[in-house]
Amino acid sequence: MAFLGQTFDANELPQGTGGNFEPLPEGNYNASITQAELKNTNDGGGQYIKLRLDITGPTHQGRVVFSNLNIKNASAKAEEIGRQQLGEIMRAVGLAKVTDTDQLIGGNVNIKLTIRAARTDEKTGKTYEASNDVKGYRAINGGAAPAFKPAAPAASPAPAAPAKAVPPWLKK
Repeated sequence: MAFLGQTFDANELPQGTGGNFEPLPEGNYNASITQAELKNTNDGGGQYIKLRLDITGPTHQGRVVFSNLNIKNASAKAEEIGRQQLGEIMRAVGLAKVTDTDQLIGGNVNIKLTIRAARTDEKTGKTYEASNDVKGYRAINGGAAPAFKPAAPAASPAPAAPAKAVPPWLKK
């Protein structure tokens, strides 16, 4: 808990527009990874990386989409897809290895968005509005990802240059 140091009255604060929660149109967008967090699945038996992707263009700059990458899951297919997506991101931003989700933050990628229709969860009965799903990641402009170099082994000192041989006619 954090003490605010003053009292805020909702009646005295400006009202916003409520934000735009409509899904973005399907298509490709450039985005920056601004958050990456490791979370446990609801059943506690798996893990996923929750990404926040801030759209940078070519349209809808400033909008935000979220994506979950299953890296450990009871469903082998869900885990395979999540790991494939993680690999796509790493190659797109030029990372050879990742050991911490923070390494993904700041990466710029081109994402492919689709729209998931409004639905009701059969198990819980909870209803969800239409939303975006990220279906793919690639390097910006669809080109080759920046080249990444594996960590180089520790440099060994250069061997000492051999002493120049003195021809016999110059020896005294």
